[in-house]
Amino acid sequence: MTQIDQQSSNKEIGTDGSFKRQTNRFSTPFGSQKGEWPVERGRYRLLWTPACPWAHRTVIVRNLLGLEDAISLGTASPMRPKLPDVDWEFSLDENNVDPVLGIRYVSEVYKNTDPEYTGRPTVPVMIDVNSRQVVNNDYYKLTNYLETVWRPLHKKNAPDLYPENLRNEIDALNETIFHDINNGVYKCGFARSQEVYEEAFDRLFFRLDELEKHLTSRRFLFGDYISDSDVRLYATLIRFDVAYYNAFKTNRNLIRDFPALWGYVRDLYQTPGFGDTTDFESIKKHYHLSITIFTNNDAKILPKGPDLAPLQTPHNRENLSGMTDKFLTQERSN
Repeated sequence: MTQIDQQSSNKEIGTDGSFKRQTNRFSTPFGSQKGEWPVERGRYRLLWTPACPWAHRTVIVRNLLGLEDAISLGTASPMRPKLPDVDWEFSLDENNVDPVLGIRYVSEVYKNTDPEYTGRPTVPVMIDVNSRQVVNNDYYKLTNYLETVWRPLHKKNAPDLYPENLRNEIDALNETIFHDINNGVYKCGFARSQEVYEEAFDRLFFRLDELEKHLTSRRFLFGDYISDSDVRLYATLIRFDVAYYNAFKTNRNLIRDFPALWGYVRDLYQTPGFGDTTDFESIKKHYHLSITIFTNNDAKILPKGPDLAPLQTPHNRENLSGMTDKFLTQERSN
């Protein structure tokens, strides 16, 4: 077994063989209330790897909102280091050390914050640069914090990805996307029984079929403008054909087989903040060489395909809204 496979078997697999993702240990929110982490330019560093969908969506939102100068970014390798416990390594940096935090492994900041921490050291994770301690690793809510309480540091004309009048609807859709699609592919990939695998498989494609119908008449999930829900869905869909279809056995259809979903993915990929933060080489290395759940095999092969050129082909989805600009014409309250 690989490291992630072995750890999942020990801690994140239910008695019925189903995958149970660990909860987030550090979830103190950002804000101005007592006990919350204050919003401060330059105080925090966001750790991620381009391979991880949970981290990718946080980086997409950071870029869309113009928070690059407010929150620095540390990038871990897509390849798991060969250690007794699962981890992320800064082997892409000089001397294999993050240049700001001076750490080699993400687990170092988790242990520095809580020496008794026994969970997986996950990304995305926000770090207080001065103390080298974890501030927040709540991937589920992190984009919402960036969209709301971090608003004073947004760039001019930043999109409103989480408008107040749609928050209840966005939250409800995000719940469905998380359980059945974002985490749904993992429920398929890490299932330890045929029954739970097929249940997750059927649920995943039931939701994809629903969204295919939904997006046939809408450019984005909530109409003419990109929302937080679109970011979350994109992070899974863009990995589907290159990783999940084979590695996680989600092989009923490719996303390219869904006309509306395929056009939707191309529309987002061609939008600044999405395609330019999507690293297919990292994604393929991680899922096919690093966390493969197949039998132990030293002769792992990195898939050569697929052809990425079709992602740049015209999608014509602007015809659904009559607008080509997704951001600057969007109204947002001050």
